[in-house]
Amino acid sequence: MRFEDQRKLMIERHLIPRGINNTAVLYAFSKVPRELFIDEKWKEHAYQDHPLQIECKQTISQPFIIAYMMQLADLQAEDIVLEIGTGSGYQTALLSELCKEVYTVERYSELSISARKVLRSLNYDNIFYKVGDGTKGWENSIPPKSEFDKIIVCAGSPTIPEPLISQLKIGGKLVIPVGSAISQRMIVLTRQEKENIIEELAFCTFVPLVGQEAWKE
Repeated sequence: MRFEDQRKLMIERHLIPRGINNTAVLYAFSKVPRELFIDEKWKEHAYQDHPLQIECKQTISQPFIIAYMMQLADLQAEDIVLEIGTGSGYQTALLSELCKEVYTVERYSELSISARKVLRSLNYDNIFYKVGDGTKGWENSIPPKSEFDKIIVCAGSPTIPEPLISQLKIGGKLVIPVGSAISQRMIVLTRQEKENIIEELAFCTFVPLVGQEAWKE
């Protein structure tokens, strides 16, 4: 079966039946070739709904959980988005399809370089890359950017890192898994001028977010 057909089946079997109804998100998933972001030995599993191993002991998340986080973020065409955890670059591509600009931070230079090559080969030109501590967000980075409409964190943290909250615009949303190193709850924080709104949603499991404001080495 062609990858294009598998992509369509993934949406019909794993996304729509589980509540992914944002038409823009579904369109992005129909367009981005997940098979290009994974190792050759896993390509036959590209559109199955489960995580896949990538380099540096990291994973590319299952399609549903990526779609779920993107839907929770309520992404808009003019949004400036910060992604913590570039990983394979698959979610970065999806965000690039939906938003004006994507700023993505990856702890491992090997992953950042690999993702950048694939994303550039697909002609995504609205993405800015950084290698560093994702818990610090886009601090002291080029190009300068101090506020984001949305922030999506692709690793589990014991708490919500304060630097990320401070880089979120008033009214903006931050989506992050929070909990232990092996199990988390999906959290959506909406920043307010006074008291932020925090929603605790489904249980999930992500690789640990390592950095000064989360899990230590």
